[in-house]
Amino acid sequence: MSFGTGDGNMGEEGLDGRLRSAVRAGDAEAVRDLLDRGADPDAVDANGLPVLCVAVAAYDDAVAEALVEGGADPDRVLPDGSTPLWRAIDGGSPAVFSAVLGKEPRLRLAEPARERLLALARSWYETGAAEELRRRTGTPVPAATARVKDGEYDWIDQVSVGGLVARVGHGAILTSLEWAFRVLTPVDELIARAVEHRDEEHVDWSTVCWILSQRRSFETWSAVVAHRHDPDRVHRLFVADYLWRRGIFDTGSSYEKEESEFLAAWAAEETDGEMLAKVLDVFTGHDHPDQEAIFLRYAGHPDPRVRREVPYALWGDHGPRSPAARAALLTLMSDPDAEVRLRACTLSMRDGGLLQETTRALLPLGEAPDARVRGAAAGALAVSPDRTPVVADALVALLGDDDQLVRLEAAYGLALRDDPHTGEAIERVGPLGDGFKDDHRAAHLWSWRWRKEHPGDE
Repeated sequence: MSFGTGDGNMGEEGLDGRLRSAVRAGDAEAVRDLLDRGADPDAVDANGLPVLCVAVAAYDDAVAEALVEGGADPDRVLPDGSTPLWRAIDGGSPAVFSAVLGKEPRLRLAEPARERLLALARSWYETGAAEELRRRTGTPVPAATARVKDGEYDWIDQVSVGGLVARVGHGAILTSLEWAFRVLTPVDELIARAVEHRDEEHVDWSTVCWILSQRRSFETWSAVVAHRHDPDRVHRLFVADYLWRRGIFDTGSSYEKEESEFLAAWAAEETDGEMLAKVLDVFTGHDHPDQEAIFLRYAGHPDPRVRREVPYALWGDHGPRSPAARAALLTLMSDPDAEVRLRACTLSMRDGGLLQETTRALLPLGEAPDARVRGAAAGALAVSPDRTPVVADALVALLGDDDQLVRLEAAYGLALRDDPHTGEAIERVGPLGDGFKDDHRAAHLWSWRWRKEHPGDE
């Protein structure tokens, strides 16, 4: 919940004063620098509140994280009996809560304190943010709702009633707090919490999925995958997402074989195109003795989303897994769907025996109406081992594209070939913003130009 902080009239001299100013300005880098130089992480503002509470009230997770990492006390008891961590839960922002939670909260906090925090999060979640604000303000009016960014990746609803504000992230906060305190909430309850909004992008969904992927017992896995048979499609979507995340973060699973067999059976029975594509996407990360045969069955599937997953399973460590896989890849290179063709070509260009066909399929994609497709085709042509003039000419032609990313890919490909048009290509790309400072393509263009301007310094 948003608490007033006020700027106050405290002197702004010295490190602590400058820290207060940096916190109010939302300058996390300055906050870290001042803390490194000796500023007090628990400095207070004009109202006597720690600067950590100022960051919490402003929903500034970056500054809150800098303060906690710099030694600010998230459990400091305030005059009203709350703590910065309590206020972070009140505020409903999962990003701010995560920043303020701090290290080892289960060991740091006594059991009664842990229970109070869990009860607070649970009350907000079960009551609902808007209703809780109405209760606190005594104002029975509709809440004003706005969609806001929470942290680096998530978007979340923010509600306000009678001057009080809260974000609607208490489901995610409750889930994270339970896991932090090693409360093993039943899997079915967690999944119900995740799918309540029926939105794969919702923070409640992603948090539950992440926490369950951290609970690595076979019992947890079995309880989650049992939802594959739920008549509600959203439960099956959750299972697929959970398995996909496990494939990224738990690569050493002791029940890999069971999961692989589970996915093979699911793929054989699934009739929904979108769901089948998700299952196959997860399945490509597993090693199953019949994987190639299973995927070959879907090379002609009517849903392009399904066909898009096929190339990945047909490619082995050194090329197509078999003559049948090679034949299927050749067919997929001429698929009606541009994304299918791109994926088949991107893999197949590594095989010298397929390179000519790959180039032939990629060239028309550079003229596709969709800039995203043109960019992907330009990227594939740029790194293609095909060094024939036809590819270089296609890259030169792409320098006239209206999309800067397409031009960047084309220029990168020409620079890799040390093509005579590279200097012109760099000019055609145009100025690149700060978002490209770590981009490998931009770095290579800079390096190419430097070598040409300083030939004796190589």
